[in-house]
Amino acid sequence: MGSSLTSRHERPLEDIRVLEFGSLIAGPFATRLLADFGAEVIKIESPQGDPLRKWGLLTETGDSWWWQAQARNKKLMTLDLHHPEAQKIVRDLVREADVIVENFRPGQMEKWNLGYDELTQVNPGIVYVSVSGFGHSGPYRDRPGFGNIAESMSGMRYVTGFPDLPPVRVGFSIGDEIAALYAALGALMTLLRRERQKDGLGDHVDVALTEAVFSMTEGAMTEYKHAGVIQQRTGNALKRSAPSNIYPTKDGKWMAIGANTPRIFPRLLAAMGRDDLVRDPKFIDNQARLENIEELDQIISDWTKQFLLAELWETLNAHEVPAGPVMNVADIASDPHYIDREMVIQVPSEDLGAVWMPGIVPKLKNFPGYVQHAGHRPGHDTVWVLKSLLNWDDERIATALEQGVIYQ
Repeated sequence: MGSSLTSRHERPLEDIRVLEFGSLIAGPFATRLLADFGAEVIKIESPQGDPLRKWGLLTETGDSWWWQAQARNKKLMTLDLHHPEAQKIVRDLVREADVIVENFRPGQMEKWNLGYDELTQVNPGIVYVSVSGFGHSGPYRDRPGFGNIAESMSGMRYVTGFPDLPPVRVGFSIGDEIAALYAALGALMTLLRRERQKDGLGDHVDVALTEAVFSMTEGAMTEYKHAGVIQQRTGNALKRSAPSNIYPTKDGKWMAIGANTPRIFPRLLAAMGRDDLVRDPKFIDNQARLENIEELDQIISDWTKQFLLAELWETLNAHEVPAGPVMNVADIASDPHYIDREMVIQVPSEDLGAVWMPGIVPKLKNFPGYVQHAGHRPGHDTVWVLKSLLNWDDERIATALEQGVIYQ
């Protein structure tokens, strides 16, 4: 294991307590990011457990491998929030919490008497982060929405794929994960404001999946509003500058090349031995290259196909041309740079011994994050939370277990 997994240094969020109410991807990924940097995240699951436990390949314990990474560093508590006593437990926890993250449909937390207005009465300083399909206002507020819906309605899927084929999804749940980044950012901004102003007031951070993904669509809206252009699918080509594409190699692999600036394009031509094209009117500047992109991409492809991937990469690096292979997860797992940067890590697991998973982003020099453990079984920390944070005794815990208020 790398040093970031074994050392026990101070992390930036050590004194922050987060209560997570949610499931699957967006909310739990946001809290995973906070937990990586020291926040005490208490994930409150329903008796049925987070559905992510059953998504994808399962481990011998019956939970998914994905779960092991998504629930890392978290304390896991199981409550039946339909029960008034469970709702009281939450309100007691909120008194000493800093952040709540929930990703239910708008109105669900209110049904449990745990909405923003209710909980700010308990703790005015609470930072209440809500992640939903369409946000907590507007005509679509009450509609269900997942990441795939957001990717579709944001414009992302419309421009993803090739022009003669239907729109396609990105291979991962990018919509949920973009929203999670905004959720974590919103929580941290609000905590910083509360600390600076010293007024003890939190806020309601409202993250809509659709808006989170839409915010990533670059100049599409501006170009449409001012020039009437509706961006279309263009495959792997970047239609705002050229050349930027993936190109075939002799061994049947693909190399991404980005030589789409005035300084870098001549370096690519030098690598190709095609200095004769430097002054060619068809490629003289970015607009000319865009107008003749099919011809240019064919010239580059004819050159790249002469080399094995490793040879091609070495040549491009020698000429300082931005390039990188199209890698699958097996390639990444053995890549020396990923390994050196501790992005392929092995972490302790009570049930599985150790689990491999992605490392931590970003890297902090003085106070980096680390992963203490993989995801636990349901209710792993229910009793600990009640005893350590709420001072419950064994008799009270036994009664709550018998009544189905809590689970372990």
